[in-house]
Amino acid sequence: MNLKSAFLIAATVFIAGCETADRDHTMRISVADQKMYVFEQGAPIASYDVSTSKFGLGDGRGSYRTPLGEMAVAKKIGAGAPLGMKFKNRRQTGEIVPADAPGRDPIVTRILWLRGLQAQNRQAFDRGIYIHGTAAEHDIGRPRSYGCIRMRSHDVVRLFDTVGVGARVEVVPGSLQSAIAKTDEAPKADDAQKTESVQKTTELPKASRAAKKPHVTKAARVASR
Repeated sequence: MNLKSAFLIAATVFIAGCETADRDHTMRISVADQKMYVFEQGAPIASYDVSTSKFGLGDGRGSYRTPLGEMAVAKKIGAGAPLGMKFKNRRQTGEIVPADAPGRDPIVTRILWLRGLQAQNRQAFDRGIYIHGTAAEHDIGRPRSYGCIRMRSHDVVRLFDTVGVGARVEVVPGSLQSAIAKTDEAPKADDAQKTESVQKTTELPKASRAAKKPHVTKAARVASR
């Protein structure tokens, strides 16, 4: 390998390592709800039905369980692949598997490979825990996976196009519906400022807004007749 080739390889690795992580988006997954809620800068922007593990929660090797806690998107795989594209060992096989094809349950369409950020999920990456599309879409909304978070193909494409590498993922055992509802009902800062401004305007004394009538003397009224 010559010096120029070595330099190009080093530069490529450096640029890849300097890729800005997605700090704007967060995904929160409720095992109780079997739903994923997507946030952008703290505001909810989307929700999707998902399927977590039918074997329960945990991070043990060979357990086929879904890990809890905070993780991050480590790799995105499958950009541009058609809906239903089958993946094996994270590579496209060339086979398109239709949704709910009888007896078929492969990984399809897109893969977001997760890396654990806590002790309780530190093996997630090595275990191959993904957010991915599934051909068994009839199982979405119920815990039926082997540890991953499954989504419908159309939904995982939308998610894939929204979040970047580095985006945080949090899996919680309980429900998030009440917390999301409160977030949706909270007034936005701009709306609150507008409301306050309107209230102040309507509270101004009428005397200050009404134009005063000019004073006309009796002599002037007589002269004008």
